[in-house]
Amino acid sequence: MNKILEAQFFVKDLSDSQKAVITDMNHYINAGMNSDKHSVAIIQGAAGTGKSVVLMELVRQYMTDKRYKTALVVNHPELYKAYQDLGESIPNMNVKSIRRPTALINDAQKNHKHYDVIFVDEAHLLYSKSEPYAHYRGENQLTDLMNLAKVVVVVYDFAQVFQSKMYWDEKLLFDTIGKHPYKMFDMNFQYRMVASDQQVAWMDDLTAEKPITEFPDNSEFEFKVFDTAGSLFETVKKRNKEFGMSRVVATSGFPRIDGRHNVEMDTFSLPWDEWDPQRTHWAKREGSITQVGTIYTLQGFDLNYVGMIIGPSFGYDAKTDTMTIIPEKYSHKEIFKKRKDRKFTQAEYKEFIANVLNVLMKRGKYGLYLTAYDDALRARLLELSKSIN
Repeated sequence: MNKILEAQFFVKDLSDSQKAVITDMNHYINAGMNSDKHSVAIIQGAAGTGKSVVLMELVRQYMTDKRYKTALVVNHPELYKAYQDLGESIPNMNVKSIRRPTALINDAQKNHKHYDVIFVDEAHLLYSKSEPYAHYRGENQLTDLMNLAKVVVVVYDFAQVFQSKMYWDEKLLFDTIGKHPYKMFDMNFQYRMVASDQQVAWMDDLTAEKPITEFPDNSEFEFKVFDTAGSLFETVKKRNKEFGMSRVVATSGFPRIDGRHNVEMDTFSLPWDEWDPQRTHWAKREGSITQVGTIYTLQGFDLNYVGMIIGPSFGYDAKTDTMTIIPEKYSHKEIFKKRKDRKFTQAEYKEFIANVLNVLMKRGKYGLYLTAYDDALRARLLELSKSIN
């Protein structure tokens, strides 16, 4: 398992705390399979806390054991490709049992299939409403999965919710689970980044519109603010040559220029990431260095270094000394899709947008390079930076 873990998650082995969670979950899963009730195991934690590493070790244990009818589902197309690759690397793993949730639900309901355990990574991407365009006509994918399996193991991070059709909060989760037995397994230690707790808190405070402070200088994590996106890109390209897996990412809102919908700022102009049917996922494709990554290609993935361009939907308020979120400048309208069963407030839409930035900033294990489209925000970040370029 070590080589598989290192290739996908940049870790050489499971930590003691991860092993302890796995031991506890094994007891719960086995009790659930021997019960006449349908139960849920919830792995909860922030980005980079090792949730997927724990899930994949459980997948390896149960999905290579022919005694159990199992499946792994993920609703993220790029992560789906990565898990197919992982599955092929695990001896005795049936790669066909790795599915997108809609495909598994539709197939199981049509053919009256049932499972012992269904594992769900990035469960905050499950549809919590019908989505006929994606061929899902149920009302809630978690409900459907619970009806299909004795035990459903789900990975949740409510801070990674960024679309109305995939809206989840704790209340909705527990309302969906209802009277079914469940148990929470919390992950609270940062594994992805070598950053300190204070540095991670700085990123959280920035996206929470709290007063901006100097980035703490108390770990080996490399942090730099750049005056231009062009110079940021040059540094990312250098790191990519040295260490690989280094990419530029951005948030939505960049205006079209001469018909182009690129990310354009100072000397920088590159196209957005593109969906590609090839098996290799975006983060690992060599050509991705000349594209700009988004939440759709990088959620759930690890990079070595990330160059973050904060887009036009973020500004700066000098009176409060805070970064501000401007929903009307956020050009990806999927985030604002309406639902019949509930209405979203302006504050909730702002939280969706903040979550996108927060998740993207935390992709890099060894470093974060930062710049901003808004002049005032960029100037304030540069002013506070200890390593101005």
